[in-house]
Amino acid sequence: MEEDQGGSSSNNNGGGGVVDTAKADRSVWLMKCPLLISRSWNSRATSSDSQQPPLAKVVISVDPLRPDDLSAVQFSMEMNGAEVGPRSYSLNMFKDVVPMSIFSESSQGKLAVEGKVDHKFDMKPHNENFEEYGRMCRERTHKSMVKNRQIQVIDNDRGLHMRPMPGLMGVSSSAKDKKKTIPIKPVEMKRTRRDRGELEDIMFKLFERKANWALKQLVQETDQPAQFLKEILNELCIYNKRGTNQGTYELKPEYKKAVDNTGAE
Repeated sequence: MEEDQGGSSSNNNGGGGVVDTAKADRSVWLMKCPLLISRSWNSRATSSDSQQPPLAKVVISVDPLRPDDLSAVQFSMEMNGAEVGPRSYSLNMFKDVVPMSIFSESSQGKLAVEGKVDHKFDMKPHNENFEEYGRMCRERTHKSMVKNRQIQVIDNDRGLHMRPMPGLMGVSSSAKDKKKTIPIKPVEMKRTRRDRGELEDIMFKLFERKANWALKQLVQETDQPAQFLKEILNELCIYNKRGTNQGTYELKPEYKKAVDNTGAE
């Protein structure tokens, strides 16, 4: 989503390694949308049909009694296409965003600055669509948690693969020659990051089981890196620094309401 703030001089740079900054001062809106929506939009963007209708329609509601009050302005989005799930979404606007710019790269490898971000939007379904959206999230969570196990048949039936490698067999010695064995540190397996949308769905499922979780417990349940898990928790949860639930995370009120509604099915 973009908001054009007026024309700027165009730089026709055809050389490699040159960035076109003609639109560097243009204001751009950054929107965080559910994984289901982004996949649907990406598939339609790569389609060869040049006569596609707009992806969505943004509705801006202004209070006529407070036309200059930006806090009274409400944004909503109506989706086009039936395959994207819920059609109506709320857009929560944030103006205190980290300074950042948007870059693009053409098929010829030309780089350009498309603008700077001055507004950020978080997209979430309307209250009447929570039930349908929750059902879709649960289905996606169940699919992501199914592990496809593989069985490999070893052709060499003489047991060569089962023999101990040289240097791994214990060597007997007298009590005088025995040396103190040094304990070997267990090798810590590197955890692989899941898709962000799938991990969020798993987190909602865990908070349906109980309201408060410690970071260590969530790392064990999700098998995800602790730092990556903290990023998700900072967006979805509140950290309890004191009280009976000290040191645990619980969902923010807006997400807790959505989980309660879907869990009541």
